Amino acid sequence: MKLVTARYQRELFLGRLIEDQNVVFNLSKAAKEQEASFPETMLEGIQSADAFLDQIQQLSEAFQENLLFTYGLDDPDLEWLAPIPRPAKNIFCVGKNYKDHAIEMGSEADIPEHVMMFSKAPTSVIGHEAEIPRHEGVTDELDYEGELAVIIGKKGIGIPAEGAMEYVFGYTIINDVTARDLQKRHKQFLIGKSLDGSCPMGPCIVPKEYLGDPHELKLVTKVNGEVRQDGHTKDFIFTIPEIIKTLSAGTTLEPGDIIATGTPAGVGKGFKPPRLLNSGDQIEITVEGIGTLSNKVF
Repeated sequence: MKLVTARYQRELFLGRLIEDQNVVFNLSKAAKEQEASFPETMLEGIQSADAFLDQIQQLSEAFQENLLFTYGLDDPDLEWLAPIPRPAKNIFCVGKNYKDHAIEMGSEADIPEHVMMFSKAPTSVIGHEAEIPRHEGVTDELDYEGELAVIIGKKGIGIPAEGAMEYVFGYTIINDVTARDLQKRHKQFLIGKSLDGSCPMGPCIVPKEYLGDPHELKLVTKVNGEVRQDGHTKDFIFTIPEIIKTLSAGTTLEPGDIIATGTPAGVGKGFKPPRLLNSGDQIEITVEGIGTLSNKVF
């Protein structure tokens, strides 16, 4: 099950990506056809968790033989939005969660002993196929970072690691676009991580019941068709339960909160000389079991 937020002919809807038919099924319109109440936003759906997923399954089964409300993926009127287009909070981000990435950005001394956290502003979020602003005049060092992201599904504080996965709703992909010069200049990460359009997200959310072990996923980032990052979530320094335990110690996590789990080696800044982004560059991030998030710099 792959859930999307999209717009068709100016009408916002929640949908289900049906890959074997190369279409998006308009769940919002199907529910209206049945005169059934249905969440208006993905965040509302996540807040109702199991009931939301049950209703999606029922709608899918009711219309499976005659999918009236579907749009082809190449339909020019279909606009992808981030699954959660405007998060209620900053996106929580884990820094240096792969040893090789920590080393490429410094040395073995930079491998963290504790979870490193920073955040990205909600205004940085854009969807699949949206354009990433180059921000010329603001930054000369725009970079990419492909990451698996966790979507929280249940409110909690002081969550123990052994029960942490109960608080997960599902997973998506994030490109943690970074202005490296701003990151260095301001010593902390917020400004360099929060430029408008610097958090592409999507193309979908996969509920945890439909993905399997999130620590067994291949992650590949391509720039203009060239593989730059070829990683695997089994190489996390800190697992998802450890991250949730650390983050929720004194901080309340709520449904719809988003946690980016870190990026593997191969970012542009890690090359010698650096291979940073320019206008026209196409970035494709593929995470096994979720799909491919694709965006172009303009």
